Amino acid sequence: MGKKLVAILTNNHDDIYCFRKELIEALIDNDYDVLISCPYGEKFELMEGIDYLYDNPEIDRRGTSVIKDGKLMRHYYNLFKKYRPDIVLTYTAKPNVYGGMAAHRLNIPVINNLTGVGSVKNEKGMKKDFILRLFKHAYTKSACVMFQNETNMKDALERGLVKGDYMLLPGSGVNTQRYPLQEYPAGGDGIHGDPVVFNYIGRILADKGVEDYIAAAKRIKKKYPATEFNLLGFIEPTEQHYEQDLANLAKRGVVYYLGSQKHVIPFITRSHATIHPSMYGEGMSNVLLETASSGRPIITTNNPGCRETVVKNKTGFIYEGGNVDELCAYIERFLRMDNRDRQKMGLLGRKHVRKNFSRDIVIDAYLTKIKEILG
Repeated sequence: MGKKLVAILTNNHDDIYCFRKELIEALIDNDYDVLISCPYGEKFELMEGIDYLYDNPEIDRRGTSVIKDGKLMRHYYNLFKKYRPDIVLTYTAKPNVYGGMAAHRLNIPVINNLTGVGSVKNEKGMKKDFILRLFKHAYTKSACVMFQNETNMKDALERGLVKGDYMLLPGSGVNTQRYPLQEYPAGGDGIHGDPVVFNYIGRILADKGVEDYIAAAKRIKKKYPATEFNLLGFIEPTEQHYEQDLANLAKRGVVYYLGSQKHVIPFITRSHATIHPSMYGEGMSNVLLETASSGRPIITTNNPGCRETVVKNKTGFIYEGGNVDELCAYIERFLRMDNRDRQKMGLLGRKHVRKNFSRDIVIDAYLTKIKEILG
């Protein structure tokens, strides 16, 4: 008998390299062949030396074109007919839905990984109902649905989106060896001494709280000139106005946009904390797990997928999402801390994620579930 083939579907090269690489390597080590279907991006250059089949689909990640989405579903259907995978693992919204439905038509078992209903919560009326029906059609037939936080799991169950097997994971987990403890930088009080550096790492998108981060930076810089606020991540095609906005802010020394980076560790290393102002929550914020693993404190919202990564007031601070006043208050509290106490906060954060969010937990769960499904 030949090796069993596992197909992995997602919408972004970051997702493959940053969050699935160790799973892919573990599947290969356990004698599976792997097919990756994901639009090509530069992070695939970092996957050299790993033996996998590759498919390059066209995915309009945030678009609502029925024609484009129909083409994507046909693409997955033809891909599965060609390669006949034994099981399909799906991540992110459109691969979850259209890849899942295509696999169901061919009686191929599916494991969906859900990060919640995301921006669908903001939709109304017929559009929201249609999207939720799509989710239900895709997920109720799956062999297993994996959730990244308890809130999203309860929400999906209450909505009847899942009927079969499901389980809770600690997000995508974090590879604490890839994100080792970094030496903590010197820092003052935001007025005197070495500058205190804050990072936002993620897509430049209003839903991610970029506007709140910028608003907080404007206020804090007036009172604490020895601070630095950075933004790292790619600007969504629908948010191109940020290019000029951020260029203007950089000229004024308020916020510096550093673009999308292949390697974020050097930027985490020179920072004192990460601010993650997510407006509606995450599955489980990988940025926060990676930051904590590197020994950096976190300031984030009380939304699902963010709050779980923090031991409140010990490894970071949690504020009400959308409340810029509260965000500024916590930034000021952080600036008033002795730098050695900031460092201790970061050390406790690394201890927290090593115990509760190791990527090994996620990999073991997938390997066990795949073996169970395939018999």
